Amino acid sequence: MESWATFGGDLHLDLSAGRARGLGLRAALEDALRAAARDGRLAAGTRLPSSRVLAADLGIARNTVAEAYALLTAEGWLTARQGSGTVVAERGAATVSTAPSTPQRTPAVRFDLMPGRPDLALFPRSAWLAAARRALAVAPHEALGYSDPRGRIELRRALADYLARVRGVRTDPERILICAGYTQGLALLCGALRERGVGAVAVEEYGLPPQQAVITAAGLATVPLPLDEGGARTDLLGGLDAGAVALTSAHQFPTGVPLLANRRAAAVSWARETGGIVIEDDYDGEFRYDRQPVGAMQALDPERVVYAGTASKSLAPGLRLGWLALPAALVEPVMRQKELADGQSGVMDQLTLAELITTGGFDRHIRRCRLHYRRRRDQLIGTLAERAPEVRVTGIAAGLHAVLELPPGSLTDAELLRQAGWLGLALNTMSGCRADSAGPAPDAPSALVIGYGTPPERAWPGALDALCTLVSL
Repeated sequence: MESWATFGGDLHLDLSAGRARGLGLRAALEDALRAAARDGRLAAGTRLPSSRVLAADLGIARNTVAEAYALLTAEGWLTARQGSGTVVAERGAATVSTAPSTPQRTPAVRFDLMPGRPDLALFPRSAWLAAARRALAVAPHEALGYSDPRGRIELRRALADYLARVRGVRTDPERILICAGYTQGLALLCGALRERGVGAVAVEEYGLPPQQAVITAAGLATVPLPLDEGGARTDLLGGLDAGAVALTSAHQFPTGVPLLANRRAAAVSWARETGGIVIEDDYDGEFRYDRQPVGAMQALDPERVVYAGTASKSLAPGLRLGWLALPAALVEPVMRQKELADGQSGVMDQLTLAELITTGGFDRHIRRCRLHYRRRRDQLIGTLAERAPEVRVTGIAAGLHAVLELPPGSLTDAELLRQAGWLGLALNTMSGCRADSAGPAPDAPSALVIGYGTPPERAWPGALDALCTLVSL
């Protein structure tokens, strides 16, 4: 019969393997303890049961356990501490080397300037906690159970009103689906589109590579759509073999330009004529600093354009809250995909966000963030103008990132990234945002894509200093 003991969690000590090899009880116990410590199931510092308790668990003599503990202590696997019992000893990591090696020093990241990341210190903890308490106090019991895959009606109603007011979106709660951020929303859409016979999605030739990976993982091909200073060349959609197109129309990522009005109209006309679908990723639509933001293109044709929004930039990516405003024909197909993916999104965060929106707390938070990020962008531009005037900052005054075009003769992208690492900077280059399907990057001046949202206030001056040093090399 199998003998075992459980230490705290679900870690089992099995003596049967040693017994099968002909070991006696004590030797089998020693072997099992030694193996558990070696493979990490018993972590260093774990306190073992007393010999009396373990003997009772295993149904063996207490002296057998005590002798096994003593031997393993002598071997260095265990440590006996006065008043603390027997614990698993600290052990250095074992290494196997077949040739001499030269130690390599990996530079530490001191300043995170990766684009598209918010300042997490701005998260409205007090307002969120108060909203969560209010939402939980009035939530019906059924809200905590399994419910509509589209999400809680409280949040869908709040979003329908908010998106109409702030982004000009034309939708209703029945057409909104809550998802775990844009990544999941895009995956759900791709699954539904694949069921409808779509084989490829046109993507902007520069964008977020992880999102292109989501499309291909869903079984769809990606077709690159060229960009220029007016945004995506939607006038070329008719010549592409694609049944959908994904666009960042308000603030193209990473170039930072808005999609021209005639190109918005061209995308919608293409969708109407071909039966295609436009996926509008409004990833930072709330953050325009020089004027009122251009409204969502979804309003041009709610039956052909899917509006995708997220709380990742406005609140925090860790919330995993996003939403899709869907054409009527896609509601049921995307709901089925959501049911297959995870059934429904977490209820409490949905109820809390709904409360925050309806009570005005979300608007107040957005205004605070807008001032903070505008100040950051102004400081970035001002510092570069003073210390590296040859660097050109491009893109509209919006979002959480800027593009820095470097002068001819600057370091290559690979060298820039290597030098950035030694300066403690984490950042991206324009070529690093190029879609795989777009082929190799053209021979163009180097450009950095700089996120100015993430560094905490105390680190921001140092980040600017290190960045100026980099672009001056």
